[in-house]
Amino acid sequence: MASKTILITGAGSGFGRAAAIGMAKNGHKIIATTQASSQVTPLREEVAALGLSDRIRVERLDLTDPYDIRQAQTWDFDVLWNNAGMGEAGPVWEIPVDIVRKNYEVNVFLPLVLTQGVVQRWVREKKKGKIVFTSSMGGLFTPANWGTYVSTKHALEAFAEAMQQELAAYGIKVQTINPGAYYTGYNETMADNPFRWLDDRVNFTKRADLRKGFDDFFATPEGKMDPKEMIDRMIEVVPADEGKFRNVVPKVIEDMLKDHQQKAWENRI
Repeated sequence: MASKTILITGAGSGFGRAAAIGMAKNGHKIIATTQASSQVTPLREEVAALGLSDRIRVERLDLTDPYDIRQAQTWDFDVLWNNAGMGEAGPVWEIPVDIVRKNYEVNVFLPLVLTQGVVQRWVREKKKGKIVFTSSMGGLFTPANWGTYVSTKHALEAFAEAMQQELAAYGIKVQTINPGAYYTGYNETMADNPFRWLDDRVNFTKRADLRKGFDDFFATPEGKMDPKEMIDRMIEVVPADEGKFRNVVPKVIEDMLKDHQQKAWENRI
């Protein structure tokens, strides 16, 4: 595989950080961007310590800052990996709608702004690039109390599928990566978010009950999978010229999702 230049959003932690380092070790050039300025210097120091400063350039790209987005759209790269995201959990029937809007802004609208600017430039320049979205297993099914976050991933799935068809004529490829519940800290932090608004004096959903539901899930093997398997797949998928449009890992989750989608046709109220 030829060396690619890959822009990664959300490379300050988790999958993005680990995959950036792995792809650089495989010979790719990486623009690793972080949401917070405070993440830039530590990542640059880690990159230098690994001897990868010639392959990984670290920049801030806060999607909520339009000037950051505008700057990033001028950079030269072959693959845009929309990996940054945040999540809101809790019961959909009680969550404050302004919190839902914020989750859509960060996970759907702002990546779309970044992506539109990139692909329109590529089309003008006749560049054949690739767009990758980090979706989720939650882009393909909806468990109770995760509806807000996973609905943003459902939206990303739709945008990605539409774009794959729309951009094929221009030689621009589009792909999704759909991780299971890997133990990176992301899901665990997301599970804390409802407790900043959930109020036993006001809400029907009780704090202790919701906490127990989350804790029980994270105690299962499916709720705490080793992220190395997913990172290894990301390192392969993101730079590749060929591959599946949708990439669900691990296989057991792919099978579970297929079964769920089949059963959805028989689901009764």
